[in-house]
Order: sequence, then C-alpha cells, then structure tokens
Amino acid sequence: MTASPHWIEPFPHGIYVRPADAWIDPSRPVPRALITHGHADHARGGHDAVWATPETLDIINLRYGRYTGENAVGYGDAVDLNGVSVSFHPAGHVLGSAQIRLEYQGETVVVTGDFKRRPDPSCAPFELVPCDIFITEATFGLPVFRHPPTPDEIAKLLSMLEANPQGCVLVGAYALGKAQRVIAELRDGGFHDPIYLHGALEKMCALYGEHGVDLGELRPVAGTDKSELMGRVILAPPSALADRWSRRLPDPVTAMASGWMRVRARARQRGVELPLIISDHADWDELTQTIRDVAPREVWVTHGREEALLRWCQLHQIRARALALVEREDEDDA
Repeated sequence: MTASPHWIEPFPHGIYVRPADAWIDPSRPVPRALITHGHADHARGGHDAVWATPETLDIINLRYGRYTGENAVGYGDAVDLNGVSVSFHPAGHVLGSAQIRLEYQGETVVVTGDFKRRPDPSCAPFELVPCDIFITEATFGLPVFRHPPTPDEIAKLLSMLEANPQGCVLVGAYALGKAQRVIAELRDGGFHDPIYLHGALEKMCALYGEHGVDLGELRPVAGTDKSELMGRVILAPPSALADRWSRRLPDPVTAMASGWMRVRARARQRGVELPLIISDHADWDELTQTIRDVAPREVWVTHGREEALLRWCQLHQIRARALALVEREDEDDA
C-alpha cells in the first residue's frame, strides 16, 4: 500500500509529519520536534519533546538549555512514532548533523537538513540514503557555486601567515561547525602551533573535544600579551572581525571562511582581505550528484536558490517542487 502524499506536509515554519504529530526543524515551539542539527535556523528552544542525535542534543543544551523531553537517537537507529519509522543518518554538515529518514506505509522520505559531501575531519561523513521523496537544501543551488578543494584554501591561509610574521591572521568563522572545521583542517594540513580563540568560540570547541574531535592546543586571546599573538592564527565569530576586540591584535590580516566568499562583492562588503571558500554546505555539483545518487521519485527543495535546481530536475525528468520555509539561512554558517 502506498502512503497518501499528505502524510508529510510543508508549512512556512517547518515540515509536519502528520501521523507522528511531529515537526522537522520547526522555527517555533511545538510539542514534538525532530531536529537535524544544532544551528539556530534549525534548532530552537521551547519544544516539549525533541528527537535528535546525542551530539546535537549536547549542542542544543549548551546553546539553549535542556528540553523537558530529550530523546537521543544514534546514527542508524530507528524509533517508531505512531507507525512512522524515524531514523537519523550522517549529513556531513557539523558535529551530530543528521538527515532524517521517515518511512510510513511503504513510502520513504529523507529530509537532509543542511549537508555536504566533501571530507570534513570534524564530523561524520555524509551517508547516501535511498528514498522516494528527497527533501534537500539548496543554499548554493546555482552553477556558479563550485567550492574549491579545502586543502588549497588552508594553504592560502598558511601562506598568508608565513608572509606576515609580525602580524597575525584573524579568521572569521561561525561558532558552531565552521570554527572547529577550520581548526581541524589546519591540523590535517600539518599546522600544529597553538591556535587562539575569541571567547565566544571556547565552549563549543571544548564540546567538540568531548566528542572525540582532536583540535590540538587551543588558547584564549583574552589575557594574552599582544606580542605572543604575532605569527598566530586567531579565530573569532564574523561579528568580531571589525569591532573593538580586534584592535588589540598585532597587524591582523582579516580572513573569513564561508562559501559566500566565492562572491567577491560580499568579501569586499565585509572588509575581508583573505576570502577562504570553505563551506559546510553542498555546492552545485554535490547537490546535483546527490540527487542522481539517491535517485528519488520526487525532489522537494527547502531553501536557498530553488529555481536553478528545480530547472535541473525538470531537465532530468525528475518531479520537483519548492517549499517556502522561513528563516532557513544563516549567512555566517555557510
């Protein structure tokens, strides 16, 4: 028996799984929420009961405090919610990020949340999950967005550091995911010097360490003599790049790690001297290849640049539709 297409339904504030009476990544408090990952445009406080990976629950606890009803679901494990089989599978986006697989009356739906497919030493790699309906993000859903190899971007950062021994390189990176990935990529690239952190990044980096992600030696900028910061890599939230905090640093070269750094106007607008195209979202090639690999009957696009991806699906004889979900893009997270 094939399920009714109405058992899962998009609304502006989230995707409703009707038989389970649960919402996926709702942007307002609900009785039952299934959360793909801990970024603020997907995880909110105020829900009564939540299902998420253990890592995502720890991230949410750190950022928002505990929910009354927390249900940890490990990768590959399944829970039954009133006849809907729900399982969580790695999305490759940030620590604990998951695609949510839903199966009901013979039909399978996968909600990716945010995802990427290229290697990332700070989180579990993306897993292909076959399905009938594939609900995908499209943050970088335009052919112009093809992210370069990450080691090349890390090499640019290290070259700038070597060329500026009396100064430092100040990297703007989102507090959850991007900062830890940049650090882990630096370590993979052979950089083992201490890395200095703005205070807003310290707790999340410590949480990654508790979950087995080795970030090497990290030190706080606070209380550190200016001379000690010469020749160092310093990470801070993007909002701190141009504020008073950065003025105490020695001749900083301002960098920013984001897929949006592909757009030169955005880099100039933010005063970024060293754009680093390092994204935690799938680029155009990854989006289209993933749809090919999953081979769904239908594609739903949740946010981002929907039109080009919808057109691509049409050209490849794949049914597709755009979902008008609100508040689904955090620019610094990309």
